[in-house]
Amino acid sequence: MTDRRSAETAIDDTFPKFLTDKGKGDAGDQGAYRADAERELHRFRRWCLGETADSANASPPESWSGVVDGDTVRFADLDTTVFSDYARYLSSEGNTAGTVLTYYAHVASWCGWAHAQGYIPRHYARESDAEDPLPENDGRRPGDQQAWEPIHRDLITQFVDKRVSEAFDVLGTIEVSHADRGNPESETWQAKQRARFEAYQRCREQALVYVVAYTGLRGSEFLSAPKEDREGRNGIRWRDVSFADSSVTVFRKSREWKEASLPEPVIGPLRRYAEVLDVPDSWPVFTTLHRPSLAHHVTDGLADAGLDEAAIERVRSGAPDLIVAAEHELDAPKPLTTDGARSIMERLWTHEKLAERRDELDLSLDGDYLELHGGRRGVGEVLVRQFGYAAAARYLDNSEEQVREAYQHIEAAERADMATEAFSQTDNRVNER
Repeated sequence: MTDRRSAETAIDDTFPKFLTDKGKGDAGDQGAYRADAERELHRFRRWCLGETADSANASPPESWSGVVDGDTVRFADLDTTVFSDYARYLSSEGNTAGTVLTYYAHVASWCGWAHAQGYIPRHYARESDAEDPLPENDGRRPGDQQAWEPIHRDLITQFVDKRVSEAFDVLGTIEVSHADRGNPESETWQAKQRARFEAYQRCREQALVYVVAYTGLRGSEFLSAPKEDREGRNGIRWRDVSFADSSVTVFRKSREWKEASLPEPVIGPLRRYAEVLDVPDSWPVFTTLHRPSLAHHVTDGLADAGLDEAAIERVRSGAPDLIVAAEHELDAPKPLTTDGARSIMERLWTHEKLAERRDELDLSLDGDYLELHGGRRGVGEVLVRQFGYAAAARYLDNSEEQVREAYQHIEAAERADMATEAFSQTDNRVNER
């Protein structure tokens, strides 16, 4: 990196270059986008310097002192936490969700430009931790956002349970003679290993569904976040899971390692998944099954172990790559990403057999499939209704204020019932209805 693009560069020194690149006209000095972006960049700088009150990150708001001690904000002062705090600040200013996201997008665009230019090592503003405080921009009221209902949980869990049972039935019907066991050239052994891998896939789906349905974990807390490459956002490992304590250690939104609960419905599927294939505890709980990635991983791993090309081909011909990796104790494969998990959930929900059952029940859903965040919101719905906002906030690792905001429709319905009861005691016409 040259001195011109050093982390010690003042951020406002780059504003003119960025704005020129984004502006219209021969000199890049025209256009509404440029004007809006310039306003938001200077708002961001003032906030960094502590020149504005911030009720989200300081109490009292006027005590906000910014992210630097002096009067210059340098790229070296920026990280994911800074952008997360700024997103929280924007979200607390009373603007609509769309406005907050627009303001943040201008700053994020500049951050991405600075990353491409070499001023910072990562696009901090678009990492999941930075964007967590931002509101959803779907134009819907909190109660209109997808939340899994009991019928959704029942339907999807019954479906994956049946698939697991069928996979183990097939696995159990394949008998391998003592002479053929471990022989990669044996057709019976190959069939057994393929059935074993099929059972692993079905158990993986089942465990994923149950974790989403009952734990309330954010996707980035137990899966790999594709925009980030750091500890805590690359998927939970088996060593993080404690069956004895019914808990899993995750890197929370607060950027702290905490114990999250694994309710009883999750334990059985997760334990079965752990037993179907014996893997090191350093492996991700949810591994990728992307064939090209696994093929490359296993080929390189076996070569590093000293096998030549012929031996590698012989080993790989006898079993799917994931099983080879486990049995040869290779390094951990890549973890499943949040995007990969969404694809699994979509495939399950749109599966022909499940679609038939949905049609029989005439089941409606806000969305095309059961989404990860819908599972978390469904958990929140149950906990708020059963135990109140404070208990739900603790379980979901949120503030009580955030939970009240997200589930305000529940409180509104309760107030409506209260008002109806009150009027029924005083107004005859209410009693007549």
